Amino acid sequence: MSTHTSTVLLFRNTMRITDGHLAAFRHAIDAAVTFAQQHGPQLMVETFVDEQRMLAHSFQLYQDSDAVRLHWRLADPYIQEVMRHCRVEHFEIFGTPDTDVAEGVRAALGGDGGVTFHPRIAGFVRFAADAPGAQRPHM
Repeated sequence: MSTHTSTVLLFRNTMRITDGHLAAFRHAIDAAVTFAQQHGPQLMVETFVDEQRMLAHSFQLYQDSDAVRLHWRLADPYIQEVMRHCRVEHFEIFGTPDTDVAEGVRAALGGDGGVTFHPRIAGFVRFAADAPGAQRPHM
């Protein structure tokens, strides 16, 4: 068992898409993810949709709580646009954010009802270029 403590944070956001808003939701998510890819601090963002149940699941990986705060400052207009087309059903945080981030998520969701925290036990992050046997570009 690793004794190394990591500040890595993985967010899982389960959203209920508003009836009649699927196309607008998809457009807003696409714009938000494009912005995050170009300007955001996230190490990973992936969003999946279950059209039959009108649910979407977003996963975001952050290096630490400072990266989350930076994301909030940079992406607020994009977050607001996405939220025009859905509501958060459940929000999970894997890892232990600092108090400010934990309280910020609780406040955004209107209290503790929609957020669950899962403290980290052990793990690592490996990006494709770091995987054993991965092909690295020749310099």
